[in-house]
Amino acid sequence: MTLADCKRSSPDLWFMPDESTKHRRTWMAFGPSEKIWGDLLPDIRTNLALLAKTILEFEPVTMLVRPEDRMIAAQLCGECVELIEAPLDDLWIRDTGPVFVVNSAGKLGAVDLNFNGWGTKQAHKNDAKVARFVAEKSGAAYMKSVLVGEGGGIEVDGHGTAILTESCFINKNRNPKLDNAECEQELKNLLGLRAIIWLPGVRGKDITDGHTDFYARFAGSGTILAGLESDRKSFDYRVTREHLNILQSARDADNRNLEVVTLESPRRIRRKLETKEFAAGYINYYVVNNGVIAPEFGDKQTDAHCKQMLAKLFPNRKVVQLNVDAIAAGGGGIHCATLHEPLPSPNNR
Repeated sequence: MTLADCKRSSPDLWFMPDESTKHRRTWMAFGPSEKIWGDLLPDIRTNLALLAKTILEFEPVTMLVRPEDRMIAAQLCGECVELIEAPLDDLWIRDTGPVFVVNSAGKLGAVDLNFNGWGTKQAHKNDAKVARFVAEKSGAAYMKSVLVGEGGGIEVDGHGTAILTESCFINKNRNPKLDNAECEQELKNLLGLRAIIWLPGVRGKDITDGHTDFYARFAGSGTILAGLESDRKSFDYRVTREHLNILQSARDADNRNLEVVTLESPRRIRRKLETKEFAAGYINYYVVNNGVIAPEFGDKQTDAHCKQMLAKLFPNRKVVQLNVDAIAAGGGGIHCATLHEPLPSPNNR
């Protein structure tokens, strides 16, 4: 089914709801391999199981798994995590899976952003098919975009405003022939957007080229939680301050000023699993039904501040912090390893 077909068959256009709306479930992928993860493989599998079991306290979890890894996934995750066999290259289902959309008639849609290994940086033959696979298993209307991108590069407030990084979408390794305006038009049509705030991001420094979900997240309509890098030697030090200036002067789809609050990165981390790609930031949290799941890095001061800030911004949700250093060692975070499937209803906007 094409996007045009879906528009003709739906009483309303599709739109991407905010992550804090009710979920039907969380999707994950038990997909790390020794070829990519090396000696970290046992640790990353343990981290994925810990994350899945924590999410289970709030909502159902469906985990994709290779047939040959099913037994170890079942042992680590327990019987309450639903396992579905599928070919996989890696675990980053936020990027490989579809972007879920809904309409006011209570229908669920799934947008395929044509995952290409973050600009052909990693083998992705199997992961390129995950979006369609998840769409079929969820019973969603499947829509294929003309864009190449990833779900981790899109942050929305559920009311027509999105934050994107140019380093991801306006990049020759993904959309070489598209400019901002053309990219905006496609995403507005697909996701029901009316305003897009562009952040520059950083190209070529990490495998994602600077995903939005490591820089800025909506914490309810009108409020943005922005990451602030504390290490002056980091490539993100300057750009996070540039992002802050942009966000503080931005307006949402209803032409309102936005409240911007910041979370500084940890000043120290546990060294056991430290790698060159280690992603030490708090912005990559995940909002679940009645909860928020966030990382902790062993810095008592910044870990505590993160928990206090999330508790303040999400007052009716339980904030749980996890040691997911193996996931961070692979250059990702909790949000990157999860994908929320919204529960469609006529009132979910």
